[in-house]
Amino acid sequence: MRTFIALELSPEIKSGLDSLIRRLAFLTRNVRWVRSEGMHLTLKFLGEISTERAARIAEALRRVAARHAPVSFSVAGTGWFPERSRRPRVIWAGVEAGPELAALQKDVEEEMRAEGFAEESRPYHPHLTLGRVKAPANMDDFLDRLTKNADASFGRMTAEGISFFESRLQPAGAVHTVLEVLPFT
Repeated sequence: MRTFIALELSPEIKSGLDSLIRRLAFLTRNVRWVRSEGMHLTLKFLGEISTERAARIAEALRRVAARHAPVSFSVAGTGWFPERSRRPRVIWAGVEAGPELAALQKDVEEEMRAEGFAEESRPYHPHLTLGRVKAPANMDDFLDRLTKNADASFGRMTAEGISFFESRLQPAGAVHTVLEVLPFT
């Protein structure tokens, strides 16, 4: 099974991001947008694992959750990767958080390294993927409109636990199923 670890988003934040996507989608057909049920704040992508390994990972995540309090963050601003390029690959909304989120992600990374997963080579930049660009040509008007949302606020929330997800790839996009929610203490 293909898996990842994330924080789920509040319905209010998902609704605000859905509204933004509806306003932007008519500008280009070159973006495959994420459906609201697929929106989450990824802490670590694991990839393909066995059912047996999933049980060990859930136990490791229980230990992580027990060491952390609920994590608050805001969703604000928009942009794309690679930054400063006029040929984007990923459209995102920004995440603003205190040191608690970075500490949580680092703890998840360390526990997963102990479980045999490679450590992420890039620094953690929390963001919410809104869409993936299929063909980055003729995107100037779209990027100009996206830039106008650079200061938009989509809400603040507190995550009460870590979610361990399975992700099934489908022709219409990935379908995510929560395997387990590990509440913070």
